[in-house]
Amino acid sequence: MHAAAQRVIDAAEERGLRVEVREFPEGTRTAQDAAAAVGVEVGQIVKSLAFQVDGEIVLALVSGSNRLDERELALAAGAPDGQVGRANPDSVRAATGFAIGGVPPFGHAAALRTFVDSDLLEYDEVWAAAGTPRHVFAIDPNELVRASGGTVSSSLGAPDRA
Repeated sequence: MHAAAQRVIDAAEERGLRVEVREFPEGTRTAQDAAAAVGVEVGQIVKSLAFQVDGEIVLALVSGSNRLDERELALAAGAPDGQVGRANPDSVRAATGFAIGGVPPFGHAAALRTFVDSDLLEYDEVWAAAGTPRHVFAIDPNELVRASGGTVSSSLGAPDRA
């Protein structure tokens, strides 16, 4: 097992979860790639997006069929007039311990405030990154919220029309 994926398995166990990590050598970098590889709807893919809100790195767990609404993320984070933008790759790795494309929803190097797209709760099972762009795991969305310590937001994600 890849060391980063093993860290995710260990972090899950610390939270009372047992996850089965699956590897897809062709990669699961995009929600569409992950959904095709796993054989599920794009909406069942958890996009773990690291953003800066007024300089604080926060994590947004967004349904693969949605686009993050940055204004709503700022509101959820309590900074309605705050500066919001994607965190750079070095900041993401420093805050999470993982590279972009493989950031899991929990098990990070630092405690991160996490916000969860309520659309993920419409599914019985969702799939999240497990430490690398090739590794993913399935999880009940309610367990995802619990394990990540996330705050559910009904307006975090908007349908992705791109």
